[in-house]
Amino acid sequence: MRYIALSICCMAALAIFAARSYAELPTVVIVTTGGTIAEKTDPKTGGAVPAVSGKDLIEAVPGLGKIANIEVVNLCNIDSSQMTPEIWAKLSKAVDERLADPKVKGAVVTHGTDTMAEGAYFLGLTLKSDKSVVFVGAMRDASDVSPDGPANILNAVTQVCSDEAKDWGVTVTLNQYINSARNVVKTNSTNVQTFDSGEKGYLGYITMGKVIRYNDAPPKQKLPLPNKLPDVTFLSTFAGDDGSLVRFAVDHKAKGIVIDAAGAGNVNAKVYEAVKYAISKGIAVVITTSVYHTGVWPMYGDQGGGEMLERNGAILGGDLPGAKARLLLMLAVAKENGDVSKIKTYFKR
Repeated sequence: MRYIALSICCMAALAIFAARSYAELPTVVIVTTGGTIAEKTDPKTGGAVPAVSGKDLIEAVPGLGKIANIEVVNLCNIDSSQMTPEIWAKLSKAVDERLADPKVKGAVVTHGTDTMAEGAYFLGLTLKSDKSVVFVGAMRDASDVSPDGPANILNAVTQVCSDEAKDWGVTVTLNQYINSARNVVKTNSTNVQTFDSGEKGYLGYITMGKVIRYNDAPPKQKLPLPNKLPDVTFLSTFAGDDGSLVRFAVDHKAKGIVIDAAGAGNVNAKVYEAVKYAISKGIAVVITTSVYHTGVWPMYGDQGGGEMLERNGAILGGDLPGAKARLLLMLAVAKENGDVSKIKTYFKR
C-alpha cells in the first residue's frame, strides 16, 4: 500500500509539473488562410488543391507543443492566387483581435506564397499591434515526398517566441530565412528558397531552434483600415504602349493608378500623355518599376522620363514594388480622401 501511495503521489507531482510547464509556455496564435502548405495533390488531376485543416497542419509539426501553447484560428482555406485586399483586411482585424489578448505572444499566419509578400505588407501597414507576426507557407504541398510546411511552421513559432526577433513587426519566414514584409519579394516559382530581400538583406536566420539576428526592420508605416477599400488600378507598361489602359482606368472611375514603368521609372510619350490626363482628373498616379533593384528616380527629362513625370504631378514610388505600392495607395487614398499632395507623403524616397 505504501508503494501504491508513493506512486500516486509521484504521478500527481508530475501532473502538477506538466501543468505548470504548460502554463509557462508562451501562447502563439496560428491563423490559417490556405495555400500550398494546406494543399494535397488530387490523384485524379495531379494538381494541388486545398485539403488540410488548421488542426491537421499543427499535428504535422513534431515538437511544436514543447515550445508554445498553440491556438488555431481558421480564417479561410484558399490558394493565394484567389486572395484579395478585402480578405487581407479581414485577416488584419482577426490577427489584431487575438493579439489584443495579453497572454498571446504573437501570431503566425499560414498563407500561399504567390501573394504572401503583398499580404504580409498589407498587415504590416494596418495592424495596430506591434507584436511579432510571421507569415509562413510552403513551396511543396502536404502530399509531397518532402513537404517543407512543417519545418517552416516550427521555425515561425520559434521566431515569435524568441527575444532576438523583437521589433521586426510582420515578416515572411520560409526556408529558415527571415525577411521584412516591406522588402521581401518572391523570386522563384518552384524552389523552396524563393523569398529574398535583395540589396536590403535578410533580417535573420533560424537554425537549431535559435534565431540569429542580422538586421533591424525598416521604419514602420501605419495606416487605418477603411470601411471600404477604394478602387486602385495596377498597370505594367511595355514597348509600344499607347496609354489606352491608363485612360480606360480614369474613365471607369479608378481612385488611383499605379504604373510599373521601365528602368528608373520611365514611360513612352503616349503613356506620358495618358498619365497627364489622369492627373488632370485629380487621380493619384504612382510610378514604380519592374526592375528588381534600386527603384525609381527623377533621372530622365524627356517626355515620359521620371523627372518630367514627377514635375507634372506623378508620384515616384521609390523602391516599393508595384503590387505593394497599389496596397499603400489604396490605404492612403482612403485616409486622405484622394488629396494627392497628402498622398505623396506616404511614398517618400
